[in-house]
Amino acid sequence: MAYYPPEVIQRAKQMDLLTYLKNYEPDELVHFSRDTYVTRTHDSLKISNGMWYWFSQSIGGKSALEYLIKVRDYTFLQAVETIVGSVVAAPPKIYKSITKRTPERLILPKKAPNNDRVKSYLIGRGIDEDIIQECIDNDLIYQQFPNNNVVFVGYDQNKIARYAMFRGTNESNFKGEANGSHKAFSFQLEALEKNDRVHLFESAIDLLSYATLMKLNDKEWYNESLLSLAGVYKPAENIEDSKVPLALNYYLNQHPNIKKIYLHLDNDKAGRESTEAIKYLLSSRYEIIDNPTPVGKDVNDFLCLKLGIKNKNTKERER
Repeated sequence: MAYYPPEVIQRAKQMDLLTYLKNYEPDELVHFSRDTYVTRTHDSLKISNGMWYWFSQSIGGKSALEYLIKVRDYTFLQAVETIVGSVVAAPPKIYKSITKRTPERLILPKKAPNNDRVKSYLIGRGIDEDIIQECIDNDLIYQQFPNNNVVFVGYDQNKIARYAMFRGTNESNFKGEANGSHKAFSFQLEALEKNDRVHLFESAIDLLSYATLMKLNDKEWYNESLLSLAGVYKPAENIEDSKVPLALNYYLNQHPNIKKIYLHLDNDKAGRESTEAIKYLLSSRYEIIDNPTPVGKDVNDFLCLKLGIKNKNTKERER
Protein backbone atom coordinates (compact mmCIF):
# COMPACT_ATOMS: atom_id res chain seq x y z
CA MET A 1 0.00 0.00 0.00
CA ALA A 2 1.36 3.40 -0.97
CA TYR A 3 2.38 5.78 1.79
CA TYR A 4 2.27 9.57 1.46
CA PRO A 5 3.83 11.91 4.03
CA PRO A 6 1.39 14.34 5.70
CA GLU A 7 2.84 17.30 3.78
CA VAL A 8 2.15 15.58 0.44
CA ILE A 9 -1.42 14.82 1.45
CA GLN A 10 -1.86 18.43 2.54
CA ARG A 11 -0.70 19.67 -0.88
CA ALA A 12 -3.14 17.30 -2.56
CA LYS A 13 -5.96 18.70 -0.40
CA GLN A 14 -5.07 22.25 -1.44
CA MET A 15 -5.62 21.75 -5.18
CA ASP A 16 -8.95 23.29 -6.22
CA LEU A 17 -11.17 21.53 -8.74
CA LEU A 18 -10.88 24.12 -11.51
CA THR A 19 -7.07 23.88 -11.47
CA TYR A 20 -7.19 20.09 -11.49
CA LEU A 21 -9.63 19.79 -14.39
CA LYS A 22 -8.01 22.51 -16.52
CA ASN A 23 -4.60 20.88 -16.16
CA TYR A 24 -5.43 17.19 -16.24
CA GLU A 25 -8.97 16.72 -17.60
CA PRO A 26 -9.67 19.76 -19.81
CA ASP A 27 -12.19 17.87 -21.95
CA GLU A 28 -14.37 17.43 -18.87
CA LEU A 29 -14.80 21.21 -18.46
CA VAL A 30 -17.58 23.13 -20.19
CA HIS A 31 -17.71 26.94 -19.91
CA PHE A 32 -21.10 28.00 -18.54
CA SER A 33 -20.94 31.77 -18.03
CA ARG A 34 -18.27 34.31 -17.09
CA ASP A 35 -16.10 32.47 -14.54
CA THR A 36 -18.51 29.56 -14.03
CA TYR A 37 -17.96 26.07 -15.46
CA VAL A 38 -19.92 22.82 -15.46
CA THR A 39 -18.62 19.33 -16.10
CA ARG A 40 -19.41 17.42 -19.26
CA THR A 41 -20.46 14.37 -17.24
CA HIS A 42 -22.68 16.27 -14.80
CA ASP A 43 -24.18 19.48 -16.17
CA SER A 44 -25.64 20.40 -12.78
CA LEU A 45 -22.19 20.41 -11.17
CA LYS A 46 -21.04 24.03 -11.25
CA ILE A 47 -17.57 25.38 -10.48
CA SER A 48 -17.25 29.05 -9.53
CA ASN A 49 -15.29 31.30 -7.14
CA GLY A 50 -12.99 28.46 -6.10
CA MET A 51 -15.91 26.25 -5.06
CA TRP A 52 -17.96 23.50 -6.70
CA TYR A 53 -21.52 22.38 -6.07
CA TRP A 54 -23.42 19.43 -7.56
CA PHE A 55 -26.98 20.74 -7.48
CA SER A 56 -28.76 17.52 -8.47
CA GLN A 57 -27.17 15.72 -5.50
CA SER A 58 -26.93 18.64 -3.03
CA ILE A 59 -23.23 18.07 -2.34
CA GLY A 60 -20.26 20.34 -2.86
CA GLY A 61 -16.80 21.37 -1.78
CA LYS A 62 -13.68 23.22 -2.78
CA SER A 63 -10.88 20.78 -3.50
CA ALA A 64 -10.26 18.34 -6.30
CA LEU A 65 -9.77 15.70 -3.61
CA GLU A 66 -13.34 16.17 -2.37
CA TYR A 67 -14.60 15.99 -5.96
CA LEU A 68 -12.84 12.70 -6.68
CA ILE A 69 -14.20 11.17 -3.47
CA LYS A 70 -17.76 12.52 -3.51
CA VAL A 71 -18.45 12.52 -7.25
CA ARG A 72 -16.12 9.88 -8.71
CA ASP A 73 -16.46 7.53 -5.71
CA TYR A 74 -12.69 7.22 -5.29
CA THR A 75 -11.30 6.09 -1.97
CA PHE A 76 -9.23 8.68 -0.12
CA LEU A 77 -6.02 6.91 -1.12
CA GLN A 78 -7.08 6.62 -4.77
CA ALA A 79 -7.88 10.33 -4.85
CA VAL A 80 -4.52 11.28 -3.34
CA GLU A 81 -2.70 8.97 -5.76
CA THR A 82 -4.51 10.50 -8.74
CA ILE A 83 -3.65 14.07 -7.79
CA VAL A 84 -0.08 13.36 -6.72
CA GLY A 85 0.58 11.28 -9.82
CA SER A 86 -0.78 14.01 -12.08
CA VAL A 87 1.36 16.68 -10.42
CA VAL A 88 4.53 14.57 -10.67
CA ALA A 89 3.87 13.97 -14.38
CA ALA A 90 3.19 17.65 -15.14
CA PRO A 91 3.30 20.46 -12.54
CA PRO A 92 0.00 22.36 -12.76
CA LYS A 93 -0.65 25.87 -13.92
CA ILE A 94 -2.71 27.54 -11.21
CA TYR A 95 -6.09 28.94 -12.20
CA LYS A 96 -8.01 31.33 -10.02
CA SER A 97 -11.31 33.11 -10.51
CA ILE A 98 -10.71 36.61 -11.82
CA THR A 99 -13.94 38.01 -10.48
CA LYS A 100 -16.07 37.32 -7.47
CA ARG A 101 -19.69 36.75 -8.25
CA THR A 102 -22.47 37.25 -5.79
CA PRO A 103 -24.39 33.99 -5.41
CA GLU A 104 -27.85 34.10 -6.93
CA ARG A 105 -30.11 35.56 -4.25
CA LEU A 106 -33.76 34.75 -3.68
CA ILE A 107 -35.97 37.72 -4.45
CA LEU A 108 -39.11 37.30 -2.36
CA PRO A 109 -42.34 38.78 -3.76
CA LYS A 110 -43.56 41.86 -1.92
CA LYS A 111 -45.96 41.28 0.97
CA ALA A 112 -49.52 42.60 0.95
CA PRO A 113 -50.72 44.52 4.04
CA ASN A 114 -52.90 41.56 5.05
CA ASN A 115 -53.50 37.90 4.23
CA ASP A 116 -57.27 37.94 3.82
CA ARG A 117 -57.36 36.63 0.23
CA VAL A 118 -54.85 33.90 1.02
CA LYS A 119 -56.84 32.72 4.03
CA SER A 120 -60.07 32.70 2.06
CA TYR A 121 -58.47 30.77 -0.80
CA LEU A 122 -56.84 28.12 1.37
CA ILE A 123 -59.91 27.66 3.55
CA GLY A 124 -61.85 27.21 0.30
CA ARG A 125 -59.47 24.38 -0.54
CA GLY A 126 -60.36 22.73 2.78
CA ILE A 127 -57.20 23.73 4.69
CA ASP A 128 -57.67 24.22 8.44
CA GLU A 129 -57.66 27.88 9.45
CA ASP A 130 -55.46 27.37 12.51
CA ILE A 131 -52.85 25.57 10.41
CA ILE A 132 -52.93 28.42 7.90
CA GLN A 133 -52.43 30.97 10.67
CA GLU A 134 -49.57 28.93 12.15
CA CYS A 135 -47.80 29.08 8.77
CA ILE A 136 -48.44 32.82 8.42
CA ASP A 137 -47.10 33.48 11.92
CA ASN A 138 -43.90 31.62 11.05
CA ASP A 139 -43.41 33.41 7.69
CA LEU A 140 -44.05 30.23 5.73
CA ILE A 141 -47.07 31.64 3.90
CA TYR A 142 -48.08 35.18 2.98
CA GLN A 143 -50.11 37.18 0.47
CA GLN A 144 -48.29 38.80 -2.44
CA PHE A 145 -48.77 42.47 -3.32
CA PRO A 146 -50.41 43.65 -5.52
CA ASN A 147 -51.91 40.54 -7.19
CA ASN A 148 -52.83 38.64 -4.00
CA ASN A 149 -51.12 35.35 -4.90
CA VAL A 150 -50.39 32.95 -2.06
CA VAL A 151 -46.63 32.58 -1.52
CA PHE A 152 -45.12 29.45 0.05
CA VAL A 153 -41.58 29.95 1.42
CA GLY A 154 -38.85 27.37 1.97
CA TYR A 155 -35.81 27.86 4.21
CA ASP A 156 -32.34 26.37 4.56
CA GLN A 157 -30.83 24.91 7.75
CA ASN A 158 -29.88 28.44 8.87
CA LYS A 159 -33.50 29.64 8.59
CA ILE A 160 -32.67 31.76 5.54
CA ALA A 161 -35.37 31.88 2.84
CA ARG A 162 -34.09 30.05 -0.24
CA TYR A 163 -37.26 29.13 -2.11
CA ALA A 164 -40.64 30.73 -2.83
CA MET A 165 -43.45 29.43 -5.00
CA PHE A 166 -46.70 31.23 -5.64
CA ARG A 167 -50.22 30.29 -6.75
CA GLY A 168 -53.08 32.44 -7.92
CA THR A 169 -55.99 32.85 -5.51
CA ASN A 170 -58.50 33.59 -8.28
CA GLU A 171 -60.02 31.30 -10.90
CA SER A 172 -56.85 31.19 -13.00
CA ASN A 173 -54.30 28.39 -12.91
CA PHE A 174 -51.43 30.83 -12.41
CA LYS A 175 -48.35 29.48 -10.65
CA GLY A 176 -44.62 30.13 -10.61
CA GLU A 177 -41.42 30.44 -8.61
CA ALA A 178 -39.65 33.55 -7.33
CA ASN A 179 -36.35 34.53 -8.97
CA GLY A 180 -33.41 32.84 -7.28
CA SER A 181 -35.47 29.94 -5.91
CA HIS A 182 -33.66 26.66 -5.27
CA LYS A 183 -35.83 23.52 -5.24
CA ALA A 184 -33.62 21.86 -2.64
CA PHE A 185 -35.23 24.15 -0.05
CA SER A 186 -38.90 23.59 -0.82
CA PHE A 187 -41.85 24.31 1.46
CA GLN A 188 -41.97 22.08 4.55
CA LEU A 189 -43.26 21.79 8.09
CA GLU A 190 -40.79 20.37 10.58
CA ALA A 191 -41.93 18.19 13.49
CA LEU A 192 -41.75 19.83 16.89
CA GLU A 193 -40.39 16.60 18.35
CA LYS A 194 -37.55 14.89 16.48
CA ASN A 195 -38.48 11.47 15.10
CA ASP A 196 -37.41 8.98 12.43
CA ARG A 197 -39.93 9.71 9.66
CA VAL A 198 -40.81 12.20 6.94
CA HIS A 199 -43.92 12.53 4.74
CA LEU A 200 -43.49 13.50 1.10
CA PHE A 201 -45.95 15.43 -1.13
CA GLU A 202 -45.90 16.90 -4.62
CA SER A 203 -47.21 20.32 -3.57
CA ALA A 204 -47.58 22.63 -0.60
CA ILE A 205 -51.36 22.42 -0.96
CA ASP A 206 -51.26 18.64 -0.58
CA LEU A 207 -48.92 18.97 2.40
CA LEU A 208 -51.30 21.35 4.17
CA SER A 209 -54.23 19.12 3.24
CA TYR A 210 -52.54 16.16 4.94
CA ALA A 211 -51.92 18.21 8.08
CA THR A 212 -55.61 19.15 8.04
CA LEU A 213 -56.67 15.50 7.65
CA MET A 214 -54.50 14.58 10.62
CA LYS A 215 -56.12 17.29 12.72
CA LEU A 216 -59.57 16.13 11.66
CA ASN A 217 -58.61 12.67 12.93
CA ASP A 218 -57.36 14.11 16.24
CA LYS A 219 -53.73 13.37 15.40
CA GLU A 220 -50.78 15.61 16.24
CA TRP A 221 -49.91 16.99 12.78
CA TYR A 222 -47.30 19.27 14.33
CA ASN A 223 -45.23 16.25 15.39
CA GLU A 224 -44.82 15.04 11.80
CA SER A 225 -42.22 16.30 9.33
CA LEU A 226 -43.95 17.18 6.06
CA LEU A 227 -41.96 17.94 2.90
CA SER A 228 -43.15 19.10 -0.53
CA LEU A 229 -41.30 18.55 -3.80
CA ALA A 230 -42.23 21.94 -5.26
CA GLY A 231 -44.00 20.29 -8.19
CA VAL A 232 -44.12 17.01 -10.03
CA TYR A 233 -40.94 14.92 -9.83
CA LYS A 234 -40.04 13.38 -13.18
CA PRO A 235 -37.90 10.25 -13.02
CA ALA A 236 -35.73 9.23 -15.96
CA GLU A 237 -37.21 7.12 -18.75
CA ASN A 238 -35.05 4.25 -17.48
CA ILE A 239 -35.67 4.02 -13.75
CA GLU A 240 -32.02 3.03 -13.20
CA ASP A 241 -30.95 6.48 -14.43
CA SER A 242 -33.28 8.38 -12.09
CA LYS A 243 -32.06 10.71 -9.36
CA VAL A 244 -33.52 11.26 -5.92
CA PRO A 245 -35.70 14.42 -5.98
CA LEU A 246 -33.59 17.43 -5.06
CA ALA A 247 -35.67 18.50 -2.05
CA LEU A 248 -35.82 14.97 -0.64
CA ASN A 249 -32.11 14.35 -1.18
CA TYR A 250 -31.17 17.57 0.63
CA TYR A 251 -33.60 16.85 3.46
CA LEU A 252 -32.24 13.34 4.03
CA ASN A 253 -28.66 14.64 4.03
CA GLN A 254 -29.60 17.18 6.70
CA HIS A 255 -31.63 14.69 8.78
CA PRO A 256 -29.65 11.48 9.39
CA ASN A 257 -32.27 10.46 11.97
CA ILE A 258 -34.80 9.64 9.22
CA LYS A 259 -35.51 5.92 8.77
CA LYS A 260 -39.00 5.93 7.22
CA ILE A 261 -40.32 7.84 4.20
CA TYR A 262 -44.09 8.03 3.65
CA LEU A 263 -45.02 8.78 0.04
CA HIS A 264 -48.27 10.67 -0.51
CA LEU A 265 -47.89 11.30 -4.23
CA ASP A 266 -50.72 11.65 -6.72
CA ASN A 267 -52.95 8.85 -7.97
CA ASP A 268 -52.09 9.53 -11.60
CA LYS A 269 -49.50 8.13 -13.99
CA ALA A 270 -46.86 10.70 -13.04
CA GLY A 271 -47.42 10.18 -9.32
CA ARG A 272 -47.24 6.39 -9.56
CA GLU A 273 -44.08 6.50 -11.69
CA SER A 274 -42.47 8.91 -9.21
CA THR A 275 -43.38 6.61 -6.34
CA GLU A 276 -41.80 3.60 -8.03
CA ALA A 277 -38.62 5.55 -8.82
CA ILE A 278 -38.18 6.74 -5.22
CA LYS A 279 -38.80 3.23 -3.92
CA TYR A 280 -36.22 1.87 -6.35
CA LEU A 281 -33.62 4.48 -5.38
CA LEU A 282 -34.04 4.50 -1.60
CA SER A 283 -35.60 1.23 -0.41
CA SER A 284 -32.19 -0.24 0.39
CA ARG A 285 -31.52 2.53 2.93
CA TYR A 286 -34.96 3.53 4.16
CA GLU A 287 -38.31 1.97 4.89
CA ILE A 288 -40.56 3.32 2.13
CA ILE A 289 -44.31 3.40 2.78
CA ASP A 290 -46.49 4.14 -0.24
CA ASN A 291 -49.58 5.87 1.15
CA PRO A 292 -51.68 7.49 -1.60
CA THR A 293 -55.22 8.62 -0.85
CA PRO A 294 -57.92 5.91 -1.10
CA VAL A 295 -59.98 8.04 -3.50
CA GLY A 296 -59.37 11.22 -5.48
CA LYS A 297 -56.42 12.36 -7.57
CA ASP A 298 -54.36 13.82 -4.72
CA VAL A 299 -54.44 14.67 -1.02
CA ASN A 300 -56.31 17.94 -1.51
CA ASP A 301 -58.82 16.21 -3.76
CA PHE A 302 -59.46 13.65 -1.03
CA LEU A 303 -59.77 16.35 1.64
CA CYS A 304 -62.31 18.30 -0.40
CA LEU A 305 -64.34 15.14 -1.01
CA LYS A 306 -64.22 14.31 2.69
CA LEU A 307 -65.41 17.81 3.63
CA GLY A 308 -68.07 17.87 0.94
CA ILE A 309 -66.52 20.82 -0.88
CA LYS A 310 -68.17 20.56 -4.28
CA ASN A 311 -67.32 23.96 -5.74
CA LYS A 312 -63.73 22.95 -6.46
CA ASN A 313 -63.32 21.13 -9.76
CA THR A 314 -60.43 18.76 -10.41
CA LYS A 315 -58.51 21.20 -12.60
CA GLU A 316 -58.49 23.84 -9.89
CA ARG A 317 -57.46 21.37 -7.19
CA GLU A 318 -54.48 20.31 -9.28
CA ARG A 319 -52.79 23.65 -8.68
